Amino acid sequence: MMEQDTRIYLDNNATTALAPECVDVVLSCLRDAYGNPSSKHAVGEQAKALLTQARVSVAQMLNATPAEIVFTASGTEANHLAILGALAARPGKQHVVVSAVEHASTLSLLAHLAAAGVRTTLLPVDREGQLDLAVLEQAITPDTALVSLMWANNETGVLFPVAEAAQLARARGVLFHTDAVQAAGKWPLDLAQVPIDLLSLAGHKFHAPKGVGVLYVRKGLKLQPMLFGHQERNRRGGTENVPAIAGLGKACELATHGMAAKAGAMAALRDRLESGLCLRIPGVRINGGEALRIGNTSSVRFGELAAEAILDKLDRSGIYASSGAACTAGGSAPSHVLTAMGLSEAEALATVRFSLSRYTTETEIDDVIEALASIVKRMTAEAA
Repeated sequence: MMEQDTRIYLDNNATTALAPECVDVVLSCLRDAYGNPSSKHAVGEQAKALLTQARVSVAQMLNATPAEIVFTASGTEANHLAILGALAARPGKQHVVVSAVEHASTLSLLAHLAAAGVRTTLLPVDREGQLDLAVLEQAITPDTALVSLMWANNETGVLFPVAEAAQLARARGVLFHTDAVQAAGKWPLDLAQVPIDLLSLAGHKFHAPKGVGVLYVRKGLKLQPMLFGHQERNRRGGTENVPAIAGLGKACELATHGMAAKAGAMAALRDRLESGLCLRIPGVRINGGEALRIGNTSSVRFGELAAEAILDKLDRSGIYASSGAACTAGGSAPSHVLTAMGLSEAEALATVRFSLSRYTTETEIDDVIEALASIVKRMTAEAA
């Protein structure tokens, strides 16, 4: 059994620890590059150079051009700018197509826009969380302004066929946006090969600071800003958060180097966790386990044992995971992602999400398996 003072962090889809290299960059900026990047003097030019460098690093990770990168304060802001901007760019079109398992930032905005006459079609997913492209094609109408789909689901890790969906939307003359917040930095995103118009990411999901996101805007697409000002080529007003943006640039450089090997290592550890839990604990099920998934995410169902009780016991043992998305964790309502996949309320509330990072170790995974086997055995005995 693991020692009490051991800390094992497996909630990386909620947020990640800052990479040491990013810490160094951020601290250097806070100390030395304090100028406003819009100022024309030498101190401002120093800050502007850091923005330029970071923009290049983000563009290289996405195989895009620096001019297509818009810095935002979060993934949520990037999602909102994409949706609102797409609707404004297609005046007269009031229909948006999304999946039923999108992030709350997307679904909440669309629910709000319903009062303004925007119609939303929620595409269903199957028991494994997979999307049927034929259903997507049928959902697009002459009134459709935008199709918006996650690249990787934040709760299950299930990957959508984004390339095919984007091609389908392009063929119908509809803008395509992908929420790539959970894919960025962990999955190759080649925008020179996929006809995506808009893409969102958030730095804190892959070891960059919180408070910085990106919206990729395909060259030639004009978006109406939510925040007005001359910054970011008039697409997002407000003085840029230079330290966080510089940290994001460094995180993109780190992620791009050896990405395939890092992703493979995380997937191997994820598989080790799942196989160990299935071997040691009767009745364990992996939500979306038969689908193509991003390598760091595992959604594990423990029969009908309460996930919150399991998480509390894990927390006391120094192991940190979650019951789903951080924006909804802690509530008593079941996950909309899991219920959309056909799980009952009890099954959804018995699910724990484990999300790994490139810093997760084999020893940590083995300790988690051991701890969970003991916790579930005790809980099962108490419930008998």
